[in-house]
Amino acid sequence: MILVCGGLADGVTELVCARLQDSGYPYRLLDLARYPAGYRLAWRWTDAGPAGTVAGPDWALDLDALTGVYVRYLGPEGRLPPQGDPEAAAALQVEADAGLVALLENLSCPVVNRIGGGMSNNSKPYQALLLRRAGLKVPTTLVTNDPAVARAFQAEHGDVIYKSASGIRSIVRRLGPAQQARLVLLRYGPAQFQAYVPGHNVRVHTVGDTVFATRIETGAVDYRYAHLDGLDVAMTAVTLPAEVAAACLRAARELDLLFAGIDLKETPDGDYVCFEVNPCPGFIYYERHTGQPISAALADLLKGTTPAAWPAGRSSHRLTHSTRR
Repeated sequence: MILVCGGLADGVTELVCARLQDSGYPYRLLDLARYPAGYRLAWRWTDAGPAGTVAGPDWALDLDALTGVYVRYLGPEGRLPPQGDPEAAAALQVEADAGLVALLENLSCPVVNRIGGGMSNNSKPYQALLLRRAGLKVPTTLVTNDPAVARAFQAEHGDVIYKSASGIRSIVRRLGPAQQARLVLLRYGPAQFQAYVPGHNVRVHTVGDTVFATRIETGAVDYRYAHLDGLDVAMTAVTLPAEVAAACLRAARELDLLFAGIDLKETPDGDYVCFEVNPCPGFIYYERHTGQPISAALADLLKGTTPAAWPAGRSSHRLTHSTRR
């Protein structure tokens, strides 16, 4: 049995549930929008790990029966408003979440993904060091709150982009005249600057030992927000050079991520440069544009089956589902 922890208002979690149903793989949903209301966890430590049960409104699972867990944590905006005293409700939510995280981190079955594996994403410079150790090239980078140092970095490298150094999502932009005029604001908080890497973006999804690569063609610096600049995006499934694919798998393993979204740039010279690894990738965008069976591979990983050649016609937009809560 597979356990899915997430909220159906989240499209990625909904797609995972739909794919499991389409594949005929039994699962149960622990709805994090409502949790802990209506759910019961009862487990204890043994020499072999946690033993016990997790139960919902109309189902119960023995932890030993789990073949895999998919978890996509929700922020406060994804949860139902608390009942009663807000301060007490927030404290109880923290306690409930801590118990669930402790359980998921220590299950013997595959967990996609354990929260510890994604911690490096909270510091992109630190994560870049780990990516280099895995054999991936990373861009020349500066993190500073000193405007003079930032100006010197641009003078050295010419074309420079900037973005957040933390896990907080930011739109990647070129450092142009308007931003140069605002560099004085760096004194209130650092930013990450990188030498601009020309070429095509390549998004890589690793699912266990399977690699799906997508080339993205657009005139936008940050293709995720190309529409804000009135620009189009074209996506194509591609095959990575063997050494690059191996480095991506090595990075995912070393970060303890069974499922990862890896952002690369393919330069005009044929080199590949890695920007970061997403530990909880929203892969719908890529699957729908390319037809790559990412969700099917994920379902097989959670079920514990061996990935095989995938038949056509299993892309995400073809699915509907009903879910037992």
